Order: sequence, then structure tokens, then C-alpha cells
Amino acid sequence: MRFKAHKYGAVAVAATLSLTFTGADMSGAFAQSLDPGDTTIDMAARPLPGGDEQVAPIFISREVVQPIPASEPESQGDAAGSLAELVARTEAGSGLSEQMRCLAGAVYFESRGEPLAGQLAVAQVVINRADSGRFPQSYCGVVHQRGQFSFVSNGAMPRIRTESPAWQRAAAIARIAHEGLWESEAGDSLYFHARYVRPSWSSRKIARATISRHVFYR
Repeated sequence: MRFKAHKYGAVAVAATLSLTFTGADMSGAFAQSLDPGDTTIDMAARPLPGGDEQVAPIFISREVVQPIPASEPESQGDAAGSLAELVARTEAGSGLSEQMRCLAGAVYFESRGEPLAGQLAVAQVVINRADSGRFPQSYCGVVHQRGQFSFVSNGAMPRIRTESPAWQRAAAIARIAHEGLWESEAGDSLYFHARYVRPSWSSRKIARATISRHVFYR
């Protein structure tokens, strides 16, 4: 009888060890399913209620780290290193609407001999006027407004050499200004004039920028 009791005791010990190792394997499998750097379970022993010597895992709250969302793709303006680079990569000259032709026409006739920043500033003035509520609300309305742009004669623009590089640049500048791809030094200007003249109204306006041969005002 003592032999049988010893035998059953050995079986009980073996079963206990088997359960222990099985539990350890399961704990290891569960731990491997987590992020290696995330310790969400503390297996420190803690008596269960009632004084039982068994132990239970202690769950500890950890801060969750959310992945950083991918950044928005860069716009054409953000990707360009300079206004000249942006003009070079901007499709222009073909498929312009009537309003965009008016905007590009103002750039072409008023500033085609100016640096690109000066051409952009002229386009910005036309756009600002159309948005201001104090002038006609379209590009063509602004450009053809009586007494505003000296190149307009009898309500019409002169003929444009659309095959010329100057027109291609003016059309590209018009697109860039219209789409807001590059910030103009002219800012919120509504007026401009050549530096070699001094119109009476200029003393009542706030100068925003001087770019090459033009002065821009609000």
C-alpha cells in the first residue's frame, strides 16, 4: 500500500509539472503575440481572495503609442525650390479659359519685362481686386474696367504673341497665382504703378512692396 501511495504521488507531481510547463508555454506564446517592447502583463504573484495560495496575473495599464500618419503629399509649390523652377514645370499657354487669359494678359502687357516676382505681383493685384468686393468680381471684369489698365483699348486687349516665351511665362504665372502655389511679395495689394511716375492717389495708400520697376500698395 505504501508503494501504491508513492506511485500515485509521483503521478500527481508529474501532472502538476505538466500543467506548470503548459501554463508557461501558453504565457510565452501570449507574450510573443505582443509587441516586444510592450509589457502589458505583470506575472508577479498575488494571492487570490480567500487566502488561496494560487496566483493570478496582474494587468497593468500601459500607454498606447499610435503610429504617426503618413504626411500629405507635397504640393507642386512646396516641391519647387524657386519660383523660376515652379514656372518651368507649370503647364501653360494651352487650354486657358477666358478668365485665365485675362489674368495672363495683364501679366503679359504690364510686366513681361519684369522679374518673375514682379509678374506674380501683378497677377496677385488682379486676383485681390476680384476678391475684394470693391472691384468687378472676375478677372476679365477687373482687367477691362474703364481707366484701370492702360494696355486695354476700347475694352479689348491688343493681339498677343501666344507662341512667344514671354506669353508662356505669363500664362504659367497666372496659373501659379490663381492656384496660390507661390506667395507673392505684393501680399494684399490692390494698386501698383511704375516707379518713374507718382500718381496723386499713392500718398493715400499703404506701400506693400517695391519689385523692380513697380511699387505695390494696399
